[in-house]
This record gives sequence, structure tokens and C-alpha cells, in this order.
Amino acid sequence: QVQLVESGGGLVQAGGSLRLSCAASGRTFSRSVMAWFRLSPGKEREFVAGIRWSGGNIYYPESVKGRFTISRDNAKNTMYLQMNSLKPEDTGVYYCAAAFFDAGLSTSTRDYNYWGQGTQVTVSS
Repeated sequence: QVQLVESGGGLVQAGGSLRLSCAASGRTFSRSVMAWFRLSPGKEREFVAGIRWSGGNIYYPESVKGRFTISRDNAKNTMYLQMNSLKPEDTGVYYCAAAFFDAGLSTSTRDYNYWGQGTQVTVSS
């Protein structure tokens, strides 16, 4: 049973930073794709960053490129999202997600089978 547990959300002023963590358990993640999505008020769940656990593929949408950095620690089975230069429009519930397919990386929620419970990020102006 795959479990994903997010932590690290909170309230921060615009321009500040936060680091989110996603602790993964229940399966070997070496062939997984891991991603962060966010759900903001009035919007659909949005892809924020993704990484293949084995390394190599990393992808960010333009909205966060240059400000967010995704990484993972194999020894701790944990994925991170370092968020810098935060903006009020980054506010939302951030979800960790996992999928197990052999190649590539997806930005679609439909391709991810496992989800964490979410952590709230609020950026004040």
C-alpha cells in the first residue's frame, strides 16, 4: 500500500520561501514518477513540478520555472519542493502524487495513481 505524506506548508509573505516534503512508503520507488500538484481557489488541480525517481527527467511549467526546485532523497524515500520568491497566486493546497510507468513524465492528474492528503500553502501580499 503506497502512502504519501506531505509536510512543510504554512503562511508566508510574498517573496518568501517554503520547502515542502513528501515522505513515500509502501513500495520501491526506483521506477516511479513523482510530482507536485496544487489546487488553488477557483482553479483546477495544476501540475507544479515532476521528477523521475531514478533521476534525469525533471519538468516545471512556466508559472514556477526558476522559482521552484524539485528533488528527492533516495535514502529517505522523500521528495521535496523548494519554493522561492513566492507569490500570492502560489496559494493553494499542494499535493504529492506518484505513478509507476517506465518512461517519461506526465503533467496530467489522470496518470497518477497515488496521492497525499495535501498541505496548505498561503502566500500573503
